[in-house]
Amino acid sequence: MSLQTWQETIVQSVTDGPTLVAAARASCIPTANRITLPSNFFFPGRKIKFMLSGRISCVVTTPGTARFDICMGAAGTTIVFDSLALNLNIVAKVTVPFYLEIPLVCRAVGATTLTTFFPIGAYFTSEAVVGSPLPTVGGNGSLLIPVAAPALGAGMDNNAASILDVFFTQTVATGSLTVHNYQVDILN
Repeated sequence: MSLQTWQETIVQSVTDGPTLVAAARASCIPTANRITLPSNFFFPGRKIKFMLSGRISCVVTTPGTARFDICMGAAGTTIVFDSLALNLNIVAKVTVPFYLEIPLVCRAVGATTLTTFFPIGAYFTSEAVVGSPLPTVGGNGSLLIPVAAPALGAGMDNNAASILDVFFTQTVATGSLTVHNYQVDILN
């Protein structure tokens, strides 16, 4: 029997996020797009999908890794999803495109740390990842993420309003990332 649900876009960026160049964890979305969801927004089975696209750069020989976190909670700092370290290409890549899609399903709700999410087929696509052919000879590399067995992220408090944020971490200060498009959809 049908659930009689719909899809709704709850935030869509119209400006770029900051250009991140430091070897440090930082928010990668435009400040204006860090929205706050009301308390008790989630219920078991509710799906939320994050979509980001932009450009990424890495250097030859020691490109380091890239990592994306989805954060929620009252301060927007509880990591409910972590891509883990994505190995970057050992061939220099300068401002090549990337696409990141992270669908999450709410598994449980409650106070303190009881609201949890599980990833459903999240992936990162760019020629900046290890093993990617050039677009002219076969396209971009795509990685299912997280790069380990999927697992529940840290729990957050559904009884309080929740700030949505996305963080990016690179392990070397020789690369960069800029998010050009950021969208969050609620799928039911």
